[in-house]
Amino acid sequence: MPILVAAVVVLGALCVLNLILTIGLAKRLREQSERLGDLGRPPTRVRVGQAIDAFDSATVDGHPIRSTDIADGTVVAFLSPTCGPCQDKLPALVEYGAQTWPDEPLVAVVTGDDDSADEFVQRLRPVARVVREDRDGGAVGTAFGVSAYPIIVRVARADDGRLVVADNDVVVGRPAGARA
Repeated sequence: MPILVAAVVVLGALCVLNLILTIGLAKRLREQSERLGDLGRPPTRVRVGQAIDAFDSATVDGHPIRSTDIADGTVVAFLSPTCGPCQDKLPALVEYGAQTWPDEPLVAVVTGDDDSADEFVQRLRPVARVVREDRDGGAVGTAFGVSAYPIIVRVARADDGRLVVADNDVVVGRPAGARA
């Protein structure tokens, strides 16, 4: 009888080990298939060092805005009211703009033509230069190569004067001088 108990215990331990290994293998296969799936998609983030194409547009207040007008260190935010994370970031972006305007310029590009886009524009207008673009893409979004929302970047001038992305993961909610 003790041999039978020992055999059942060993068999049970082997089954538990097999289950643990199978779960680990399934997890790795899922991660690998997600990575392979991402290879065929265009990048959703604007890359650091990426040169920004020239653009010529206008703010919602009718003032011209050109790539040559954007100052070094300007934060540029691309938002869509149909994007949940954009709605979540809007209050922090408004607060960030209120704390840093006009010392650290903020440009907000709102995509969409519905009433919710109007709400974004009205909330950002006092603290940023706001550009409104169609969902099909506008001059500013096209120049930055935006394909997903939200995107919040800080731009800089390269040695040759071109506008480039200096930071593609700007944390709104604290000014640049307060980085950790």
